[in-house]
Amino acid sequence: MRRIEEFRACHNIASLARKMVELERHVMFPAVYRLIELALLLPVATATVERAFSSMKIIKTELRSKMSDGWLNDLMVCYIERAIFKSIDLDKIKEDFQKEGRALPLPGSSTRH
Repeated sequence: MRRIEEFRACHNIASLARKMVELERHVMFPAVYRLIELALLLPVATATVERAFSSMKIIKTELRSKMSDGWLNDLMVCYIERAIFKSIDLDKIKEDFQKEGRALPLPGSSTRH
């Protein structure tokens, strides 16, 4: 591709990928284009895995080292997606669970069934 004048301006992988699509070379060289895609994706994928292991290190302390994989997985989802969980209205959830028809009231419920 160095022989093609349009590619001389490419100085990084991202610009090479854009130029390949622009000139429709990604169709002619699908394996090369796929390698470029994977090279561009690798830093993002690595950072996601590193974040997950960092979260696991924070959650799985010595006191919790005997927890089941399912429980650890649930805690990690809550920790990693904590911004979403902070936006949840807990009072609304509590109200829904304390509506008529539930077999037992939740602790702190003012209504008795």
